[in-house]
Amino acid sequence: MNRIIALIMLLILTCPFAAAARTQFAADTIKTSAGDVTITFIGHGSLMFDFAGKIIQVDPFTKVADYTIQPKADIILITHDHYDHLDLPALNSVRTPHTNVVLTETCAKQLKGGIIMHNREVKTVQGIKIEAVPAYNLIHMRDNNQPFHPRDVGNGYILTFGDKRIFVAGDTENTPEMKALRDIDVAFLPMNLPYTMTPEMVADAAKAFRPKILYPYHYGETDPAKLVDLLKNDKDIEVRIRDMR
Repeated sequence: MNRIIALIMLLILTCPFAAAARTQFAADTIKTSAGDVTITFIGHGSLMFDFAGKIIQVDPFTKVADYTIQPKADIILITHDHYDHLDLPALNSVRTPHTNVVLTETCAKQLKGGIIMHNREVKTVQGIKIEAVPAYNLIHMRDNNQPFHPRDVGNGYILTFGDKRIFVAGDTENTPEMKALRDIDVAFLPMNLPYTMTPEMVADAAKAFRPKILYPYHYGETDPAKLVDLLKNDKDIEVRIRDMR
């Protein structure tokens, strides 16, 4: 019996979506010229921002949280149409008649009434400036030699809160567009293999556009300590590790 219990506990702890049972999440506060923005680390690719009385949910995903008890969203950002980013049950749990859903053109085929943003577009939604950054694969491919994330389909988003710019990259590699970014205060870069970046790719991107704070996220079973080691000598980039498997 003890061996069975131990095996069950091991499966729970090693499951990539073990956070599903969580109702409490770590949070960091970033000071801006327009007040604090609180970042809640829900898990996988799911984040929440609380700024100036507005709640922004990013890629809500049922497997990492019970969204029926999460705060209702003023804005929802959807990076692309894969099931772990465009999860309609989770999205509808935090959507109200007054929620603005910012999404890609492919996502709009499944979800009506959203604000479509194409790569490189800039819009202001409920007073928040949002910039859409291309998110795609350069190297990692499926068995049919097609990229896991094709060019011109997915978005990352830069959100401006007062004098701070926060970049949520979505599912992407270290593209030229990402490496050309400037004045990014906080960056969330994905590191789950084989779909997005290796730690070396994340370090390469970070050294190019130099965010002040870097959070690896959506990292699955990739060891984030590898990224810390790769950037240990770069004192201008603070790598923060939170539970974003």
